[in-house]
Amino acid sequence: MPERRVDTMEKNRVKLIAAARKAFAEKGYSAASMDEITADAGLTRGALYHNFGDKRGLLAVVVEQIDSEMASRAQEIGARAGDDWQGLLAEGAAYIEMALDPEVQRIVLLDGPAVLGDPSQWPSQSSCLQATRRTVEGLIARGVLKPVDAEAAARLLGGAALNAALWIAASDDPQKVLPRAVEAFHAMAAGLLTKPA
Repeated sequence: MPERRVDTMEKNRVKLIAAARKAFAEKGYSAASMDEITADAGLTRGALYHNFGDKRGLLAVVVEQIDSEMASRAQEIGARAGDDWQGLLAEGAAYIEMALDPEVQRIVLLDGPAVLGDPSQWPSQSSCLQATRRTVEGLIARGVLKPVDAEAAARLLGGAALNAALWIAASDDPQKVLPRAVEAFHAMAAGLLTKPA
């Protein structure tokens, strides 16, 4: 039975995303050519334009995919931490540490903001913010955190983790910056505790 057009289009999307992810990670956004990406996927430029509009649209999808994977990984690490407070700290630290991953560093933290603008406005960051807000609300309700505005606290915690990751990615010595960033993140977050740790 012939493959349905919708299935073919989805397979083409997946191929293009995989090829772009590889090219953007290896060469960076500006050096990765559309011809190279489409050839690697075994498709035409027309397929790229049809699915993503242009190279920037393709980058946006790749960034969203990687950023969503980062959020899932951080949430898994947080879930193993024992309680919601330790989980919140572990999630933030895990997100910051992912800045050492070369693919994350180049695509999400360097090329992403340069091409797509403010990361706090990306759709993937919005879903991460909502998860953090729910955790913060629970911690406030149980008296673990001070009764501050939950959305404000979630935005500040998420922004701190994101900016620490951006700092690490842009640093000349990411390994040296990482422990400093995580330590400061923990100290800042601890300021929200009702009783000092």
